[in-house]
Amino acid sequence: MVQLAAGCSGESAVGESAQNSAQAAPATVAQPQEERKLVLAFGDSLYAGYRLGQDESFPAVLERALAARGIAAQVANAGVSGDTTASGAQRLAFALDGLDRRPDLAIVGLGGNDVLRGLDPDETRRNLEAILAELQRREIPVLLTGMLAPRNMGEEYVARFDAIFPELARAYDAEVYPFFLEDVITRPGLMLDDGIHPNAEGIEAIVERVAPMVAEQLEDPAGQTPAGRGR
Repeated sequence: MVQLAAGCSGESAVGESAQNSAQAAPATVAQPQEERKLVLAFGDSLYAGYRLGQDESFPAVLERALAARGIAAQVANAGVSGDTTASGAQRLAFALDGLDRRPDLAIVGLGGNDVLRGLDPDETRRNLEAILAELQRREIPVLLTGMLAPRNMGEEYVARFDAIFPELARAYDAEVYPFFLEDVITRPGLMLDDGIHPNAEGIEAIVERVAPMVAEQLEDPAGQTPAGRGR
C-alpha cells in the first residue's frame, strides 16, 4: 500500500527549474533535428529532475532509452518544480508555443503537489481536463503519468483523487501509466532522503516501465485519435 503520494516540493527553486523548462535533453541519436520525433515532458519536479543532474532527469533518461530502441527523439524537459495542476494549465500554451513545432507526443505528469497540499480533487480534475482539452485541440497525442493520494488522506479523498487519471484518460482517449512512482516509492534505495522524489536509480526504474509505452505511441501513430490512443 502506498503511504505517500509523490509530488514536487515547493522547497526546490522554481526559478532554477523554469530555466530548464522546455529545454531538450542531450541528443543521443545522430539524425537531422527535423527528422527526430519531438516529445514534450510536461510536469513538476518529478520531471524537472529535483536534486539530480540534468542528464539524470526523467526526460533525459527517457530520450536515451528511446535511442537504445532505435527511436530518434528529442524529449523537451518542461518540468517545473512546485507546479500544481493549476499552474501547469496556466503555462501550457507558453510551453507549447515555445517549441519549434508541434510535438509528436505530450507526456503529462502533474497532480502530486495538489495532493500534498490537500487541494480539492475536483479542482485537480478541472485543471487536468483543461490541459487535455488544449492538447486535444492542438491534435497532440497524450500519455498521462498518474498519481495516487496518500492512504492517510481518508477513503473519500483517496477514491476521488485516484479516479482522476484513468477517468480522464478514457474521456480524452489518452494513454495512461497509472502511478509514476509504481514500485519505486516503496523502495528507499530508489528514493531521495525526502521520501518524495526518486533518485537517479529510481528514474532509471521508472523509465524502464514508461519507455515501452512512449515507444509504442511514437512508432505506431496509425489509428490514434488527436488526443492519443485510448484504453
